[in-house]
Amino acid sequence: MKPLTTMAVGAVVLALGYGAADAQNGRTIRQDRQDVRQDRRELHRDNRDIRQDRRELAGDRRELNQDIRAGRTNEVRQDRRELAGDRRELREDVRDRRDDRRDLHQDRRELAQDERSR
Repeated sequence: MKPLTTMAVGAVVLALGYGAADAQNGRTIRQDRQDVRQDRRELHRDNRDIRQDRRELAGDRRELNQDIRAGRTNEVRQDRRELAGDRRELREDVRDRRDDRRDLHQDRRELAQDERSR
């Protein structure tokens, strides 16, 4: 009787372990999906910021050209400083987008791996 009891207890422990592992896997998948959604939102914001930076850069270039034609040297210096700042912002936003794309790809891989192991 003792070996049968030991086997029954072992089976119950094993079944509970699988149930807990499956519940944990479900939470992991839910978290991975949430991470993917968050990464998509961040990419959307990054793309919006890049478009805005490019519009500002184009406007500053127009102002610079107008000031050069008009011979306003003080404004030309100011416009060049603004252009440098806009370029810096654009580079930062492009870098953020690249990092967010990398995060999105990583989260998609993790989600696919968790779904396969389910």
